[in-house]
Amino acid sequence: MQPRILFLLMSMVVLSPMAIDIYLASMPQMVIDLHASTSQVQSTIALFFFAMGLGQIFVGPLADRYGRRPVVICGLFLYLLSSLAAAFVNDIWLMQGCRLLQGLAACAISVVIFSVVRDRYNYARSSKIYSYLNGVLSVIPAFAPIFGSLLASYFGWRSTFVFMFVYSLLVLLLIYRYLPETLTLENTSTAARLYDWQRYLSVLSSKCFVYYALCSMAAMAAILSYVSYAPVWLIDHLGLSATVFSLLFGMNACISIIISFCAPILIARLGNRRVVKLALISMSIAALLLLVLALLFVLEGLLAGVAFMLPVMFLSAGLSLLLGPATSMALSEFADRAATASALLGFIQMVGASIVVMLIQQTSFTAPIAVAIVLLSLVVPLLLMMSFKYFAQWYMERSAG
Repeated sequence: MQPRILFLLMSMVVLSPMAIDIYLASMPQMVIDLHASTSQVQSTIALFFFAMGLGQIFVGPLADRYGRRPVVICGLFLYLLSSLAAAFVNDIWLMQGCRLLQGLAACAISVVIFSVVRDRYNYARSSKIYSYLNGVLSVIPAFAPIFGSLLASYFGWRSTFVFMFVYSLLVLLLIYRYLPETLTLENTSTAARLYDWQRYLSVLSSKCFVYYALCSMAAMAAILSYVSYAPVWLIDHLGLSATVFSLLFGMNACISIIISFCAPILIARLGNRRVVKLALISMSIAALLLLVLALLFVLEGLLAGVAFMLPVMFLSAGLSLLLGPATSMALSEFADRAATASALLGFIQMVGASIVVMLIQQTSFTAPIAVAIVLLSLVVPLLLMMSFKYFAQWYMERSAG
């Protein structure tokens, strides 16, 4: 039974990154076909993240009250419907609406995935299961853009959303047939209020939680700005082919995979806080390189594309280093409220990042400058805080409460 559950979880975990990466190479063509501005098409990524983060606050209690199966089945059904609708819309506003629904669906699926792991596996085993799931998550950005580019080149960009529909339909059938309800009766509470906002306020009173939640948000905002700007910048502005874009994007994703495997070794040797600081330094280097290469050199074509992607490697490395230890530090005080704190962390990370990116997309900055501004305005202040003992109560890890 357990290997079957792991297979089902792995089949679901790809749905969120797939919804982001598979249509990246098609964004310039979507601008034309949907009669939209570049920023409007770019916003479809940020809106997905916004809905996925907003749903964290609401979906978790539903899964705890009514069970994992009904929530994930509803989530998968909404995912396939929104994917199918997105494949046929001819208006950018309808596309944005579809992406909001798809983000809410992905949130429900993600919440249930991690809830099932907590339900079925003990602490020692669950850490390995999370590693398997994170391994799948880190592979998708390397291959989804290439696969999506091939789909779009033969069948048009709408085929990427049709593929999401078909895949999610197959997963829904598997989940409906084989996934048991993992929430036990003794862990189901019907007496307490469904939403207790005081629990969230108590988590926000922790300076350590707020600091590391902001670190996660800053890293996510930077990588989200890169992901939303890169296709239009490399394909539309620099004139690179969708295939070349996909290969460059995939190479960058491979860097993230390698760093993800190295991160546990660094954490064991340096500790969580120092690895977070190393990640912030790496992302600050990315900001400086982006500015220097964009302002001091006039480059074109593939060379300009490499000059954009090379600094982003430092950004990707920083993100891969940061998320694990930052999450651990943020939740270190909340052993008794881990689910509440995790939901709030996801909310701050995704909603905050999406708002930052949607704001920067309203400017006329080029891709390298836009990503650099996000990094300089968010990452550098957090790094400076960690450099002064005055702010120690913000960044020093505390005992679990």
